[in-house]
Amino acid sequence: MLSPRRFLPSLSLLAAFEATARLGSVTAAARELNLTQSAVSRQIAALEAQLEVELFHRERQTVRLTAGGEAYAREVREALKIISSASLSLRANPHGGTLKLAILPTFGTRWLAPRLPDFLRNNSGIQVNLITRIGVFDFRSEGLDAAIHFGRPGWPGAESALLRPEVVIPACAPELKAQYGFAEPADLRQAPLLHLTSRPDAWENWLEAHSAPSDHVHGMLFDQFATLAQVARSGLGVALLPQFLAEEEFASGSLVPALEAPLSTGEAYHLVWPAERSNHPPLKAFRDWLLKETATYR
Repeated sequence: MLSPRRFLPSLSLLAAFEATARLGSVTAAARELNLTQSAVSRQIAALEAQLEVELFHRERQTVRLTAGGEAYAREVREALKIISSASLSLRANPHGGTLKLAILPTFGTRWLAPRLPDFLRNNSGIQVNLITRIGVFDFRSEGLDAAIHFGRPGWPGAESALLRPEVVIPACAPELKAQYGFAEPADLRQAPLLHLTSRPDAWENWLEAHSAPSDHVHGMLFDQFATLAQVARSGLGVALLPQFLAEEEFASGSLVPALEAPLSTGEAYHLVWPAERSNHPPLKAFRDWLLKETATYR
């Protein structure tokens, strides 16, 4: 059910308010919107009259958001971003076949990107827009149709499908392996161990699972697998890498397993989508294709 019309101000009023709130100046907002200063002032006054709420404190030649105005500005700014994004997507694909997908950087570049042309060849009317997200994403505020999520299932207000579980393996440069001559899990403690900030306990879990000492594990920290793998290729340490994300390096020989000792982490990659978008045609087509592509891993 739509809100009463008084709570749905026109875009021109909201644009004038958002610009003034963001720039902190009616004059600057007027310049950005290509309007006169008095026109922007009138639009803000009309918005306040419509909402029956004061949005700015007027102090001589300056304006300052009220507490309520500051909160309203954040919400309006996000709403305008969603409208702008929807308009851009519609212009790029007027038939409405657009999928806005959030991806994890390494999964997106290493696994999804090489396979995406196959999906697009067989679904020529669909445009896929990819957005990189490392941390938490918000379906509502970002207008996402779906996201690739790593972890355990259970995203509030969303549905999900398992893509593949994660299996990690210690990997290093061939020269480093030759230098240390790893023979058993405990031997890895002699070498520098490289860590990912999003998996702070990864090495401890691997060592414990292989009955090796797991106390006082320290080493260099990285925020992405791509950087972690690059440093491991340079011979600076041993990295715990998901097997499927290191396929290229293993195939080329730039990385080798420090030991043939994989470990299932108990976590997995999932496709996650808002429940209300479940029947969105581009999402349905992509979901069906992706589940076929990952069927052998489950």
